Amino acid sequence: MSGPLILSIESSCDETGIALIEGERRILSNVVASQVAIHAPSGGIVPEVAARAHLRWIVPVLDEALADAGVRVEDVDAVAVTHGPGLAGSLLVGINFAKTLAWVHDKPLVGVNHLEGHLYAAWLLDPGEGEREEPVFPLVALIVSGGHTFLVEMRDHLTYRLLGQTVDDAAGEAFDKVGRLLGLPYPGGPAVSRAADAAVRHDAAFPRAWLGDSYDFSFSGLKTAARRTIDEARAGEGLPTGRAAEEEPEARLSEAAVAELSWGFQDAVVDVLVTKTIRAAEETGARSIVLGGGVAANGALRSRLAGEAESRGLPLIVPRPALCTDNGAMIGAAGARRFAGGERSTLALDASPSLPLARR
Repeated sequence: MSGPLILSIESSCDETGIALIEGERRILSNVVASQVAIHAPSGGIVPEVAARAHLRWIVPVLDEALADAGVRVEDVDAVAVTHGPGLAGSLLVGINFAKTLAWVHDKPLVGVNHLEGHLYAAWLLDPGEGEREEPVFPLVALIVSGGHTFLVEMRDHLTYRLLGQTVDDAAGEAFDKVGRLLGLPYPGGPAVSRAADAAVRHDAAFPRAWLGDSYDFSFSGLKTAARRTIDEARAGEGLPTGRAAEEEPEARLSEAAVAELSWGFQDAVVDVLVTKTIRAAEETGARSIVLGGGVAANGALRSRLAGEAESRGLPLIVPRPALCTDNGAMIGAAGARRFAGGERSTLALDASPSLPLARR
């Protein structure tokens, strides 16, 4: 595969990721230093701690990525970096590192929106993987992560029309919150998914926020309903509820109750995400569907959306789980497209840039 060689950097939150991408699609290397163990004791990401961890790991990650790909910085055609949205301190580390590399080695610099990276993960090819068809336009893409939930239509590369987005909390944030309420470890999304897989009974019922006929999402009310339902289950087992439960973390629900409640909550989230995505695909005349973002690693979401898409003859493109979570390769895929289109950046920090979206 020929094409530009892109060195790409991702540091928007708590993963330090650097990759080498060739020809807009092919991964030569993709190294990620995770901070999950660092933030697990607090049950969530501490921004200053995350930024310091990026400082600690960004040079070793670069060295490993270059070694894995068998290239030098001098060999690359451009440096791509996430310039937002994300945590300001974390972004600052990656942006300044990228700007320094680009300046020292006289390479063009390309800024990439983090969410656009999640979209372009669907185009990536692993080392040694055979060529395969690219996602077909027009398409509908659902991006679901810890901080974002949105649905867009793409009729060509780098062209987006916003169909809907969360009006309050993101799906991934809701998973983390409910995971904590159930006494599950951080991060909550994978923990809730594993617990739900163990459910024997599927009786737990949680509300869905449909928001009329819009494509927008809302998970704030679901979190509130989950807290109430979990408190009721705790009371039924003679356990402390509310604030008292937070003060006695060792007083946990039975595994059976946690499994059933996890299944019910997950089912409510997946139902809304899948239903709206399929309806959007039908109404826009999409020829394929893309699923991305950290929550796209959720097995129930992948399975349900795949089944609904297949029944309508629509191909579903979902990156493997490691490419759904934050990584440098996805930034390289998007950055390569922008570089090929002549885009160059000077890059000032922007913790919350928006995609060039036209609203539905």
